[in-house]
This record gives sequence, structure tokens and C-alpha cells, in this order.
Amino acid sequence: MTTALMPPSPATIFEMLSAYQQTAALSAAIELSLFTAIAEGHTTVAAIAQRCAASERGIRILCDYLTVYGLLAKNGGDYALSPTAAVFLNQNSPAYLGGISGFLLHPFIRGGYQDLAQTVRRGHPPSDHNSVDAENPIWVYFARCMAPMMHPVAMRMAQYLGLGERPAKILDVAAGHGLFGIACAQQAPAAQIYALDWAPVLAVARENAQAAGVADRYHTLPGSAFDVDLGSGYDVVLLTNFLHHFDAATNITLLKKLHAALVPGGRLFTLEFVPNEDRVSPPQAATFSLQMLTSTQQGDAYTYAQLAAMLDAAGFAHSELHDLSPLMNSLVISRA
Repeated sequence: MTTALMPPSPATIFEMLSAYQQTAALSAAIELSLFTAIAEGHTTVAAIAQRCAASERGIRILCDYLTVYGLLAKNGGDYALSPTAAVFLNQNSPAYLGGISGFLLHPFIRGGYQDLAQTVRRGHPPSDHNSVDAENPIWVYFARCMAPMMHPVAMRMAQYLGLGERPAKILDVAAGHGLFGIACAQQAPAAQIYALDWAPVLAVARENAQAAGVADRYHTLPGSAFDVDLGSGYDVVLLTNFLHHFDAATNITLLKKLHAALVPGGRLFTLEFVPNEDRVSPPQAATFSLQMLTSTQQGDAYTYAQLAAMLDAAGFAHSELHDLSPLMNSLVISRA
């Protein structure tokens, strides 16, 4: 595939160098509950400023900025939410995503970009900046902040289970918030879920399992996926957004361990950001590699061919790629 070249223009350069302003504006609006204020009917500068306990000058400038970028609409002196803001940025919406800023803008995540040129020279961030270090507290933030964004992905993935009412044993590796295992428990009412992660993270997962009404079928395995005794006899293993943290050799070692834990013919569900073979499309999956460069020593966003090669080397007999569009992740289902 040939990448199309755009005519020369300084606009892209300016936009990329000033993109931090968009991040700051959205973060400020979330912190001020600005979108919620407008949803409640506070539509003028004066009313929004009073509701948000902010200056009118500041609110006017921020609202106009957000209008330029399509999150608000302006009609005379009144502001309204765009459809995207109404669904995802109003705190009273069941699909509210404002909380994900707690993880995406966490100092650890942002810190990886502070000296990106030096990271590119080395090929990895400083040795003490590694998201997969044992018990890294960043994953508690992830579990608490990112669950709303992962909920639709978890529900979509669970649709591929096809277990019906029969008893099943499901392992959720690096369970995090627990939503993937919880969705499977809801889809398969006779399934037992075994969630593996660091103990502080599993505390969040158990809270979510309790809230979802599946705590009696939700079991925890605290520790590292590479070290914990997994047991055996699993019908399904969930491996969600995990392989991208490591190099291929490390992944193959883990995949062999998971293969051994499955019953013959059992299935591995691998959820990942999967770029096309050109590695520059689709945008969300293709650009995810940069996040791995800034937060892991050897991680990457792997193409399906690369994932299939790892799975084959680990002994999986057959793998299929499932496009979950419009969601950003793709699902690979493999059989032991």
C-alpha cells in the first residue's frame, strides 16, 4: 500500500506542535464539569460560569475553543453539547468517559513523552520507566479510570463465547477492572471466572464483580501471569490488551503456558490493537506503538501476521481475526 502525500502546508506542523492545548482544554472542561453544566440547561457564559465556579472570561474562551473543535455548538450567546459530548462527556450519561483522563493524563503516562527524542535514540524509555514493573500502581488507576471505555469492548467480545448454559472455566489474564471476565460471566451463567492480576488491581475487579452480581462465580489469582500457577482445565482464556507490553519471545513463553492450561480444543481470546501490515493504518491501532515505546522496554502494537506467528509457535492450531469496528480493538480467537 502506498501512503498518499499531502501538498506542502505548515498547518499540520502547527497543529501537532500545539496539540497539547487541546488536551489541556478538554481536561479543564472535564475538571470543571462544563459539559454536565450545559447538559443541565446552563447554556450562557454567565450561567455556565456560575455553575462551574469559574470566571466568565475563562468560560467564554474555553467554550469558544471547544466549539472550534466540535465538542460544543454555539448559537448567539448560547452553547449546546455536540452529540459526542452529550453521550461521552456529560457526567449524567451512562456512557460517560471523562474519568479516563485520570489514566491517560496520569504523570507516569505523560512522563514517558517528556524526552521522546532520547527514548527514540535508545529504543526504549529509561529503565526505571516501565509500566510492567511488578505492582506498578498505574494499573490501579487503569482499573478505576478505564472501565467505562472497556465496557462496550467487553460486551462485544463476550458475544463470541457461545457457551450457553453449560458449565465452563474461564481464565482472565491481567484482568484489571475485571469487565472482560464479568461480561463472560453474564453471557455464560454457569461459567466460573478466574481473574489474574496484581492483588491491589484485583480488589477493583472484585468490587465490579460484586456490583455486577457475579461475585459468587468470580475467583482471584493474585500475582504475575508469568509466575502464578494457573491450574488447568480452562475452556476459555482471555488475554486482553496484554501482549503489546512485551517482545515476541516473552509473549511466546506466556502463550505456551496458557496453551497448557486450556483443555484440548479450548479457546484463547486475544484482544489487541492490531495495525494493518502497512503499520500506518487504521490510525488508532497504528499510533499505539508510540505509547508502547514510551512506557515499556520492548512492547509494540503487533500486526495479525505477527500475532499469528507467536500463537503458532506456542502450539495453537488455528487462529482467526475478528474485526470489532467501530471499536478500536481487534479480537483473535485461537484453538489449543
